[in-house]
Amino acid sequence: MSVLYILVLASIAVAAFFLAAYVWSVRNDQFEDNKGAALRMLQDDEPTKQ
Repeated sequence: MSVLYILVLASIAVAAFFLAAYVWSVRNDQFEDNKGAALRMLQDDEPTKQ
């Protein structure tokens, strides 16, 4: 039964870590550019000289 308590506490700690990482990324504008990757995909690359 004590293993169950350890696993529950470990899972809560991991969830808290991921929540803190998500909050940190939102506050540091990691999700600022929503359309940039979609538009870059549509642009043609410059032809390379061989």
